[in-house]
Amino acid sequence: MALQVHDMALSIVEALVPIMPLIQRHDRALSVQLRTAASSMVLNIAESEYSDPGNKRARLFNAAGSANESRSAVRLAVAWGYIKNERAAEVLARLDRVVAVLWKLTHGP
Repeated sequence: MALQVHDMALSIVEALVPIMPLIQRHDRALSVQLRTAASSMVLNIAESEYSDPGNKRARLFNAAGSANESRSAVRLAVAWGYIKNERAAEVLARLDRVVAVLWKLTHGP
């Protein structure tokens, strides 16, 4: 499941590519924070794949936090009017799925 969530997280970054310039045009700091959080999400998932069980869980928790931060940054960009809700809907749906999978991976058996 971790490999699948890694691919899902990468697809989020790909989906963010066209909306990042729109956010950056209005709020450079928010775009940097979103880029950092999305990258952290992917990289923590990747790091978890080759970690011992305790570190694996910690990296997945970090990834979940970064995914939630990414989701909040996109929602904030919509709230500020930097991007339209319709433009953000697919990215937000993907982020919701990644957060759900990471929840299962961190809170499951």
